[in-house]
Amino acid sequence: MPQVSDTFLWRCDDYPQSWTVWNQHPECEIHLIRNAQGVVFIGDHIGPFEAGHLAIVGSNLPHDWVTATGPGQTIVGRDVVLQFDPKRIRRAAAELPELSKLDRFLKASLRGLSFFGQTRQDCARILEAIGSTQGVERLALFMTLLHTLAASNEFDVLSSEAFALDRDPAVHGTIQRILKHLIKNSRRQIRLTELAEMADMNESAFSRFFKRNTGNTFVKHLTSLRISDSCDLLANTDLPIAEICFEAGYMNFSNFNRAFRKQRGITPGRYRRLARQRRR
Repeated sequence: MPQVSDTFLWRCDDYPQSWTVWNQHPECEIHLIRNAQGVVFIGDHIGPFEAGHLAIVGSNLPHDWVTATGPGQTIVGRDVVLQFDPKRIRRAAAELPELSKLDRFLKASLRGLSFFGQTRQDCARILEAIGSTQGVERLALFMTLLHTLAASNEFDVLSSEAFALDRDPAVHGTIQRILKHLIKNSRRQIRLTELAEMADMNESAFSRFFKRNTGNTFVKHLTSLRISDSCDLLANTDLPIAEICFEAGYMNFSNFNRAFRKQRGITPGRYRRLARQRRR
């Protein structure tokens, strides 16, 4: 969290850390992934990310970037994180009218935004540069970063407008355990009973609890995890699509193809072609 004497907090994190879990906080967070891939959770959004991923997460919107790692493995400098208090920006706007133009952007960030194209490239460079500056130069770069993001139309809105969650800390801890378990075991058959027992609930109560706190049903959440996993395999490996189907946890290719098209709007084969064209 930014100190009273700081306009914002900037840091570079190795992965994993004790705080790299499904979490939320009052500060807005601009987050850059330097050198890894995995699955991102922002509100009720679930999707793949790769090196260069850049997003802003608004106040109290839960989020997590998960990369599969082996026992004891550390990804050095995976994350560049910048956090700031949006209330300070709004208070400053009372004296600096130019800052009032950021209010719409701050409201949009409450659903989470991910950036692409030239905006992502430019803002990644600015975000990296902030780490080696101080004083007025550092503040100027921060303002340039906010302006560039706010002025861009190269972004995707992530979480649904209706997303809400239970803010009870005990509930939050239970959800963290459930989500970790799902990520670790998404490729095998998981039954609702298994998760309900982990939460010490019956299936009906757990279904309501899970939907209220993730924005997704258990089935939709698991499907999103598997499709995100398959997107990673399609984009970054040469595995045959039929093999990716089974790797992602599907026993039937027709079901996999149907679920993929529903989630991404295109076939797995077309997704692979587009992903490879984007890398050129």
